[in-house]
Amino acid sequence: MKYGKNEKRILFYDTDKRHAELKIKLEYDGMGQSEFFRALVTGYLNEDEDIINYVSVYKQKFGRQSKRQQAAVSKERQGGMEQQALFAEDEIENIFSIIEKENPDL
Repeated sequence: MKYGKNEKRILFYDTDKRHAELKIKLEYDGMGQSEFFRALVTGYLNEDEDIINYVSVYKQKFGRQSKRQQAAVSKERQGGMEQQALFAEDEIENIFSIIEKENPDL
């Protein structure tokens, strides 16, 4: 079996009231529970800015990390975004260089 191909169940508990409220809101938005949670997980893993901001506010509000740890995570994320932007620029320049070499008449 290949890693990343096996389905895993993600399970957690909440109150019956919150479950009912969730089902009602999801019905209103035309989404199922699985789709909703997959969308959130995808956004979190892809570091969607809105989801990351929400998680940061949540961590501050409920004291899930020390301020020092939160600052370190924020700094690391910012550095990663800068690196990603830098690599993207370099890749674009490389693509144009390759096109120029292959098609000098352009």
